[in-house]
Parts: sequence; C-alpha cells; structure tokens
Amino acid sequence: MTSRHYLDHASTSPIRPEALSAVCQWLSAGHGDPSRMHAEALGARYEIEQARQQVADCFGASSREVVFTSGATESIAAAVRGASHRGGHQVLSAVEHSAVRLSVQRLEAGGHRATVIGVDGSGMVDPAEMAAAVRPDTAAVHCQWANHEVGTVQPVAEVVSACRERSPDVLVHVDAAAAAGRVEIDFAETGADLLSISAHKFGGPPGIGALLIRRGLRLVPLLEGSDQERARRAGLENGAAIAGFAAACGALQHGGLEQETNRAQSQTGQLLQRLRAMEGIEPYGHPTERLPQVVCLGIADVEPQAVLIAMDRAGVAAHSGSSCASESLEPSPVLEAMGADAGHSLRLSVGWSTQDEDVHAAADALEEALGDLRRLRLGG
Repeated sequence: MTSRHYLDHASTSPIRPEALSAVCQWLSAGHGDPSRMHAEALGARYEIEQARQQVADCFGASSREVVFTSGATESIAAAVRGASHRGGHQVLSAVEHSAVRLSVQRLEAGGHRATVIGVDGSGMVDPAEMAAAVRPDTAAVHCQWANHEVGTVQPVAEVVSACRERSPDVLVHVDAAAAAGRVEIDFAETGADLLSISAHKFGGPPGIGALLIRRGLRLVPLLEGSDQERARRAGLENGAAIAGFAAACGALQHGGLEQETNRAQSQTGQLLQRLRAMEGIEPYGHPTERLPQVVCLGIADVEPQAVLIAMDRAGVAAHSGSSCASESLEPSPVLEAMGADAGHSLRLSVGWSTQDEDVHAAADALEEALGDLRRLRLGG
C-alpha cells in the first residue's frame, strides 16, 4: 500500500492529539447546558470560560472579546452583516477569501455598495489605497491577515492605521483564518475591531472558530434567539469543540508556535529549492512577507487537475491554487487579481504533523507527474 503524505494543511489540518483528547474528555464528562444553574451546567460553564481565556491569550485578546462561532465562515458573515447596520458601503481587497467577497456581494443585492481594491503582482494591498476608498457611509474595511492561496502577508497594522486616520469610526475586519496558528497574532496590537479565526486550520477540531470583537463594540448578531456569548451569538455552545480549540491554542503557546514556524520555514525552503530546479515552475506570492507553511506555484503548460490526480496516486495530497480544481469551475480570483495565470497553479502546504520525508515525497511526485504529463502531451 502506498504511504500517504499530506501537504494540504492550508485547507484543513489533521486534529492534534491534544485537541482530540480534550474533545473526548468533554464528551465523556456528562456536561449540561452551560446556561443553566445546576452542577452539570456550572461545570460546563467553567470549562468554556477557561477555554475562552486560553484562546484569548493565544491571540492577544481579552476573554470578553472572544465570541465562539462555528468557524471563520460564520465569523466573517457575522462581521460583514453586523457592520452593515452602521453604513451602506464596505471596502475589501480583491484577494479576500470568497466568504468575505460573497457576503459583501449579498449585501449589494439589497442596495449596499462595495469598493474592491486591487493588489500588486505579489498579492499585496496598498494601505493608502485601502484608506482612500473609505467614504462617509463606509461601515467596514476588510483586509485579510494573509492570503489563503499564495501566502502573502498583508500590512494589516498599516491598513488599520491608515483607515483610522481617514475615518476614526470605520470598522476594520481582519480575516485571519489562513494565518492563525501559523504566525504571531496580537489582536490588541493591530488595532483592528474584528478578527476571524478557524480552529481546524491549525489542528483544532472542525466546526469551531471565533470572532474577536473589540471590547466596547456592539454588533447586531448574525444568529439570534437566546443570550449565549453575552447575547452576541445565539445557540447552545459547542463545548467539546471549544475544548479542542483551546487545546490546539495551548499547543502553540510557550514556544510551540515558534518551533512550528521554524520547522515550516525549513520545510517550505527545502521544497522551493527542489521546485526551482524544475522546468516551467514559477513561485507565486511575496518572496519574503509570506506565511511559513504555504508554497503556491504556477505551472505553465500542464493542467492542475491532472497533476493533482497523479500526485494523489503517488500518495501525496495537495491542492490547486485555482478554485477550478474544487467546487467551482471559475478561475482563481486571487491569481487573476495578481495578474497571474489563474488556471494553472498548485498549492503545497505543511503543518504541525508534516515530516521532512513528506516534503521530499511531494517534490519527487511533482517532478515525476510533470515529466509524465509533458511526455503525454508531446505524444512521447
């Protein structure tokens, strides 16, 4: 049987042992509804608040600023919809995740307006251009911490500062789903008002995330019905997933994040060294301001679907940087915005469980796949 090598951590990362243990412990504890007053409920409430503090500590926030959600998609929708009650216009970069883009587009159907700001060839925004788009009726500016396809890290603090100078009341929302658990994030230091996180991106359980909301800011909630999360998100808390989320955050503290970052940089460095020796390969994204775990490549003359299939048969899990290889047949808006070939790319991403042998296996599989496919194309 072919051994497997997982290099798609940017899509989702396997659950960490610490997180799995925390989930199982919660499920076996017999907790009650944390909104009630009996012992089973109070035990659940205590553990949820302990977990909330651990998540807050991991991302430079106070515990009161952490609102648990089902993941970054919900967090983003809550930020976009919640801000829309403050004004009829929002600003976003052209490389935002589809969760941001489509949430804003849905508002446009109801009469709201949006301004989309372009990026340079590395996928980076210009803070001054973002701020210049802010109008008197602008409710929110959306700027991702780092790009999910090419890994470019945005100048978030500069964007926040420029927007504040333009309009002190405009909200700034940061989608940090691709960056959380990969680079140091300090919510307070950025000055942002809202920040979205998904636990499954860095080894937490799926179906849990958080929206960090600056203390004192009140948004109209996306989900209404009861008063959980201090009346900011209705519905019974997913205690087991929250416990796993906190455990994944705990694994990153006390030097864990630094160790994983150093290992990821070493592994992607090895990968890039191998790839640059291959014909027809072009790395995408900023050369230095980038996430440590993501490598996105342009492949000029081979269809990415065929490469993915060949690599999967060789035991390597990867992803096309173009969305045409997943649910949609449309080219990647991110790569289009960068002026790159939006239909011919490949993304390889490492994570907490990646070993050096996985990286070497991926490079070997890609080199063999490209050679075989090019020979087929030439009829050889």
